[in-house]
Amino acid sequence: MQVTMIVNGDEVTREIEARLLLVHFLRDVLGLTGTHWGCDTSNCGTCVVWIDGRPVKSCTVLAAMAGGHEVSTVESLARGGELDPVQRGFMECHGLQCGFCTPGMMMTARALLNENPDPSPDEIREAISGQICRCTGYATIVRSVRWAAAYEAGDQAAADAVAEPEPGSIAEPVAGGAQ
Repeated sequence: MQVTMIVNGDEVTREIEARLLLVHFLRDVLGLTGTHWGCDTSNCGTCVVWIDGRPVKSCTVLAAMAGGHEVSTVESLARGGELDPVQRGFMECHGLQCGFCTPGMMMTARALLNENPDPSPDEIREAISGQICRCTGYATIVRSVRWAAAYEAGDQAAADAVAEPEPGSIAEPVAGGAQ
């Protein structure tokens, strides 16, 4: 069957099998490998993309179902050579370790900030609750989203404060040893 959709601002039309999942269409057909594929069961959330601006787990959506819609992947976050504040927040606050869950986390975080520009830590945790990170313990991910919110609000002092872990927190480096 033929499917046409807008992906990261560009119209694409391809011949596909009707059973092809959106995650495989993005990765294997379009070569957009920023969207990761983890489980095929919607448990891990590494494959989150947006359809018409709403986050969805692309391992549970057929590519044919996205026909006629606008799909955005993690590759769409950076604009004009500038990283999105969410991407910068993940860098500033060490919101990633292995990086496998990061694209899905970033897409979910960006969607949250688009709806709620000043989320509380609990609201951030709620937003990312459908995603699994096996490395960070989530504290640095929450700090990364808080950094992005403060940065977008023009409050560099607050962003800087968020970037510094609280003394004694799990995110604070251990003196003389690895974190």
